[in-house]
Amino acid sequence: MGLNSILKIFTPANTVFFELFEKISDNVAKSGDLLKQLVFEPDYDKRSAIVQELTDVEHASDELTHNVFTELSRNFITPFDREDIHYLAAALDDIVDYTYSAGKKINFYKINPNETGFQKMAELIEQGGQHVQTAVSELRDMKKIRNITEALVKINSIENQADDVFDMSIEKLFNSDIDAKELIKRRDIYQVMELVTDKCEDAGNVIESIIIKYA
Repeated sequence: MGLNSILKIFTPANTVFFELFEKISDNVAKSGDLLKQLVFEPDYDKRSAIVQELTDVEHASDELTHNVFTELSRNFITPFDREDIHYLAAALDDIVDYTYSAGKKINFYKINPNETGFQKMAELIEQGGQHVQTAVSELRDMKKIRNITEALVKINSIENQADDVFDMSIEKLFNSDIDAKELIKRRDIYQVMELVTDKCEDAGNVIESIIIKYA
């Protein structure tokens, strides 16, 4: 019996890891879209409804991530290193978690997010999520490496842009005449939003490691 035949015996018949990663990355993109909707929505009650949608997406992502870890314990053969599977699942879930956290804090603090800094950060988060989704969707067969690498470059660029927006927004906050409590609330939200783009970059770094090893 040849090596390929032996491997086929131990290789899972389904593509469960890719399916799970793609579903989580769909939630990454969806949560970014919802956060953008939230910061452009002037009505508090409507923002609350969007936060509930973010909550549902976050819970779904947690369940999918748990499923990835469960499948890791069940499968002898995996599509790439077990460590990379674990890191990627955790990184994708972190993006959704922190995006949800940003939306939740906006409503918890009763902040009106109608300001340029919040809206620009939300747009960058949405774009980062879309590029993460693109990169993950190409991992199944790795035939379009250029699509993955282009997405990773864009994710890195978005993280750099978010750093600039964060710095300018914080500087503007400290130069404003708002009271200390309001300043602390807004700074907290900006910090979480900036962290989302960091988590997108973390996911991109894991994907880059995978394609270097297996492409």
